[in-house]
Amino acid sequence: MPTERVREHAGPGATTVAAHRRRLRADRARQLADLLRHQVLTGGFPDGTLPHEAALGPDYRASRNTVRQALDLLRAEGLVERLPGVGTVVVAQKYPHGLDRLMGLAETLREHGQVTNEVRTVGPVAAPTPVADRLRIAPGADVLYIERLRRLDGLPLSLDLTYIPLDLGTALLGADLENTDVFRLLEAVAGQPLGHAEITLEAVNSDAHSAAVLQAPRGAAVLMLERLTHLADGRPVDLEFIRFRGDRITMSGRLRRAL
Repeated sequence: MPTERVREHAGPGATTVAAHRRRLRADRARQLADLLRHQVLTGGFPDGTLPHEAALGPDYRASRNTVRQALDLLRAEGLVERLPGVGTVVVAQKYPHGLDRLMGLAETLREHGQVTNEVRTVGPVAAPTPVADRLRIAPGADVLYIERLRRLDGLPLSLDLTYIPLDLGTALLGADLENTDVFRLLEAVAGQPLGHAEITLEAVNSDAHSAAVLQAPRGAAVLMLERLTHLADGRPVDLEFIRFRGDRITMSGRLRRAL
């Protein structure tokens, strides 16, 4: 049926059959990419090589073209690459960051390598009003400000901006901030464990400074974790703004439904 007759039959504004098929193929490719991404990131291909396109199709009930489009999506994300004579191989790894427990980065990733910190800035500053409000201190009161580039086995992973009330932060000035999580230091200084944290997680575009520090493309999306951590007695003691490279970290957690 000619395109004009299809439009007349379907009504004004309707898509053509060809356009509809292209959309459906793109939808299926995206759905397949989601399934394959999970396999890639959870070790579903132990030898690091994905099955041939001809095998992926029947396994996932997808056409050859859909499989190719899905692999193109993963290739654009930098997760896989096609090597002549080999096939499609995994070329990137994302590290898991759990959201079930309150843990520092070194504690979270201890099974995946060594976390080290490049302390870029540390010292007292006057707390901006939003920071003072969150930490429940007087406006303009000094806080300890720490900026750290955090690496996993030398690979840039996150840029952390931290604000700590100065009565606790002063003791951290001489501490080993390069090799120790702030959480552990705070518990030692406060003489009590941390209790809970309020978090917000969102994707933001990296600014020129953070992109350069994280060695990421300028404007690339990063995962921004805002976290306000409290001691066991409820006092807020640590306000952090953490920019993670989104291509190197994946957040996960277990949620329970309670009505």
